[in-house]
Amino acid sequence: PLKDGIIAADDIFRGCKKLERVDLVEGEVHEIIAALLLEEWKNDMDRDMSSIDQILSYTSAGNRRDVGGKAQAVRIWIRSVLRKIIHYKAQHQSLLNEAATALQHAFPQDIVIKSVLPFLELPNMNMQR
Repeated sequence: PLKDGIIAADDIFRGCKKLERVDLVEGEVHEIIAALLLEEWKNDMDRDMSSIDQILSYTSAGNRRDVGGKAQAVRIWIRSVLRKIIHYKAQHQSLLNEAATALQHAFPQDIVIKSVLPFLELPNMNMQR
């Protein structure tokens, strides 16, 4: 899982010149992105997810005296992705609440709450260490 604090040491990627890509395995992050309501949000998240590959390709891997910048770049990227997920989840919830209010005027409340809303909610994600 993608979590803040997962990369703690600055020297963890020291000397890793070939570290130029981060591939997340399928999981919570991909599920949340796929479930976002607006295509614009999905595209923005996809761009943010792939941005680390460009960043790592020109970030120093360091040497014996220098820790390089790859660990810091990955940490900053993780925080950026997590902030965007939090932002889009809040936006998603806001739109969901508006839709639920409109649906409750057309259908009984128990039908909306039990049968409609569960299909529109985003998966939960544990973002802590």
